[in-house]
Amino acid sequence: MIRIIAKKEFRSLVSAPSTWWMLAPMQFLFAWFYFGRIDDYLQVQAQLTQLDNAPGATIAIVSPVCSVLALMLMMLIPLYTMRLIAEERRNRTWVLLLTAPVSAAHIVLGKFIGLMLLIALIVACCATMLFTLLLGTHADVGLMLANILGMLLLAASYAALGLYFSALNRQPVIAAASALGVSFALWLIELTASDTRGFLRAISPNSHFQTLNAGMVSSADLIYFALFIVTLLWLTIRRLNDERCRAS
Repeated sequence: MIRIIAKKEFRSLVSAPSTWWMLAPMQFLFAWFYFGRIDDYLQVQAQLTQLDNAPGATIAIVSPVCSVLALMLMMLIPLYTMRLIAEERRNRTWVLLLTAPVSAAHIVLGKFIGLMLLIALIVACCATMLFTLLLGTHADVGLMLANILGMLLLAASYAALGLYFSALNRQPVIAAASALGVSFALWLIELTASDTRGFLRAISPNSHFQTLNAGMVSSADLIYFALFIVTLLWLTIRRLNDERCRAS
């Protein structure tokens, strides 16, 4: 049942014109930042060769561009998650799904996986562009893969957060604004926290992404993302179970 719901959500997202209207500018901006970083690197490449520990092309180009993509995903994902549950409530199709012989866990996981399939497609398109560096330089593939993993985990965190707020609200716009507001607040915490090992930085998904963005895969960061995603999905399932109990 999870697979059926995931396929339905993925097809619904892909077939919606709004999906491509949002993805086209994002892909253009990503390409613009990518080629801009390449141009900046080529302009200072001669000076970098005179340094002992000069940064390579991968860390000078891929890491900053992936940070930009992470920010884009933070703003884009709430626009997709708002339609997963909140828009179904507005269209009055949610009652049919809620009263169907399908568990809340299957509904939540199916919708989450369906959205993640679309996000994986977005990340794959951007990653394909990044791997063009291999055509002209000795790029650090490990650093690229760490960034791709980081973007997928960060996007999954935003998707789980957005799905939870979609379950809390009946209006899609409010669900999207709430998820974006919390995501932006967590991003600001990482940006403004003075203590690099403080509690505030520890609760921000972006701070854990920065470790992967630097090419370091830490078990602590992987565990954090797993707990963050599982907790929000569990809260969403509980919310739907409570709603189903009230409706019965």
